[in-house]
Amino acid sequence: FFISCLLFLLAGSLRADWDFITINQRTEQLYGPATPDARRRIDEWQTLLANSLNKEEKALLSSVNQFFNDRMLFRDDIVVWNQEDYWATPIEALRKGAGDCEDYALAKYFTLRHLGVPADKLRITYVKALRLNKAHMVVTYYPTPTSIPLVLDNLTDKIQPATERTDLIPVYAFNGGGLWLPGASGSNKRVGDSKRLSRWQDVLTKMRA
Repeated sequence: FFISCLLFLLAGSLRADWDFITINQRTEQLYGPATPDARRRIDEWQTLLANSLNKEEKALLSSVNQFFNDRMLFRDDIVVWNQEDYWATPIEALRKGAGDCEDYALAKYFTLRHLGVPADKLRITYVKALRLNKAHMVVTYYPTPTSIPLVLDNLTDKIQPATERTDLIPVYAFNGGGLWLPGASGSNKRVGDSKRLSRWQDVLTKMRA
């Protein structure tokens, strides 16, 4: 089941439902019984997916961004996972109810892809957050290939064009189809395949599991 879901995530339409009975059974085998709060968050995620299939893309961005911002607490990986750097799947993040910027971004990205937002419109983007003076991760949405992207960020519920996020400096971006670096003109240049990102590949392996 998870292999077929992953294939849908990486190419093609994601309108088909996920089987949450199977998801919950498998995750309990992997991680143990879920707490009542974790079950509630996962049930609410399932409801979000069911109620969002016919929404316009801009409405999907808003509802998905707000959903994860509301239901997850920001916590560093060392606190949540006892590791310096751990990229969680959406189900792991919702079970914990906490995560760092990567976990928010991954949860939003996979949810939007499942809801049918095309891969070429979505990227996971590493930035430097100037106010925090640290590396940060967001989701960027491109209405067209040449558009200024919109930024989905756990630091704010407001979705803004990247040109208005002067507190963020892009470093690189990726999705299932490639890896991009910011160009001198402000455009992004595809520089390779995201297979070179080991953490990304680890997440996809966990999605299959």
